[in-house]
Amino acid sequence: MLLRGSGTTGPWGWLTLLLVACAVWASEITFELPDNDKQCFYEEIVQGTKCTLEFQVITGGHYDVDCRLEGPDGAILYKEMKKQYDSFTFTASRNGTYKFCFSNEFSTFTHKTVYFDFQMESACVSIHETLKSVIDYQTHFRLREAQGRSRAEDLNTRVAYWSIGEAMILLVVSIGQVFLLKSFFSDKRTTTTRVAS
Repeated sequence: MLLRGSGTTGPWGWLTLLLVACAVWASEITFELPDNDKQCFYEEIVQGTKCTLEFQVITGGHYDVDCRLEGPDGAILYKEMKKQYDSFTFTASRNGTYKFCFSNEFSTFTHKTVYFDFQMESACVSIHETLKSVIDYQTHFRLREAQGRSRAEDLNTRVAYWSIGEAMILLVVSIGQVFLLKSFFSDKRTTTTRVAS
């Protein structure tokens, strides 16, 4: 992400440009904002990119600055006066250079130290979020499959025990019927004893 500063002269301007040059690969900057001064930054943004601007005044005066964000066509997307800190999220409506400025012009003798963080959500982040949701769905379905498998195994165990129980009952009943039928056909010999008179 390339941020270019403008609108500052003197030693503070060199410091800001140095910070911006060092921040070519960073998404956050802390810079000095002199009294009666304004500092602007520019960013090339592709249409549909989700962006977030966060800022906070670290030192100076009442810890407040004016902040303004403009689109490529000059339309004001965000404007706040004398804010200590804030966060603003937007989605770029068109390709172009977006401008965001911090102003300390209302202050006559107090310079401020301002921290800001500018984040852009690229297509790679969107793809990552989509893949993460796919992984979440897969995990959910794996857990459901494991739950269903556990229930099926439990049901299989119960059916096996029930089948063994039925086989044992059938075996006992069969043996009982064999002995019962055998008792019907067995020859009962009765012995009679005579009593002598």
